[in-house]
Amino acid sequence: MDLLTDIFRQAGLRRRLLDQRHLREATALQFPCERSMGLHVVTAGQVYLHAPTLPQPLCLQTGDVAVMARGCVHTISTHEDMGSVQTFALDQPLPLPENGAPGEAPQNALLSGAYQFWHTPVHPFFAEMPDWLVLRAQDGPYPRAMAHSMELLQQELALRELGSETLVYGLMDVIFVLLMREMLQRQGEGASCWSHGIQDPLVMKAVQAMHDDCAHAWTLDKLAQHAGLSRTSLAERFRESMGNTPLNYLRTVRMQKAMAALSESERSLEQIAREVGYTDAFSFSKVFKRTVGLAPRDFRRQDMQDKSLAWRIA
Repeated sequence: MDLLTDIFRQAGLRRRLLDQRHLREATALQFPCERSMGLHVVTAGQVYLHAPTLPQPLCLQTGDVAVMARGCVHTISTHEDMGSVQTFALDQPLPLPENGAPGEAPQNALLSGAYQFWHTPVHPFFAEMPDWLVLRAQDGPYPRAMAHSMELLQQELALRELGSETLVYGLMDVIFVLLMREMLQRQGEGASCWSHGIQDPLVMKAVQAMHDDCAHAWTLDKLAQHAGLSRTSLAERFRESMGNTPLNYLRTVRMQKAMAALSESERSLEQIAREVGYTDAFSFSKVFKRTVGLAPRDFRRQDMQDKSLAWRIA
């Protein structure tokens, strides 16, 4: 499995399409996405994105795409000044014109999706993300794959032919992954971090090995041999490019996988401990609590309680 797909899967990412919404003048939509990554594609007109993590509202125009990397309640409005608009929740119907007739179609429209991870991921990829990533149509042509996906998305939304819902879901996923690639590239151009480290092909070999088989009894020597480096060279390259050590990173990968196993299965702690490279449940539990903040049993109990909440994506 490729690295990014594995990270998303172990983080328990779940997707929900929030559908296309048309905003009439002086209206706004509130998105309660505290445990989600959010994706908004402006398909017509101009809207303003309001969020507590933004110093000022973001103006988004037709073709612009915004990704929220850290969950927060945010609002998309037809106005920069929220004092002059009426705000609606996602499950509320938006108003018709005053005479009650459908009237002229609203000029502002957006398609939104939520990519929810219920438990705060421990993987550094998520911690390194900027609060918001915006790709603007006016800044130049999209990469070919993005431009093609956006064009197909617009067509499917307009035509609503047989199978359109399946295609729209798939195209949103394509756009989301392409945006994650763009984010990785931008973050990787900076100082030492995970996004920067995986650009080193030899460091990447060690990282991929840990993801492919985190239950293996990896040591620094074994990882170095797998990467074709000496023990010292791997440790130095890993630390300089990622700002971390190989064995610390291995622990993170194991704990992220353990979180998924505790949430998605009823396997015993002993079984899960072995699946993530520990010989017994006691040593596994100590590391899990130190990393996640809860003992494995408490984590599983809380997860079971939370599954009944209506806003958790199954």
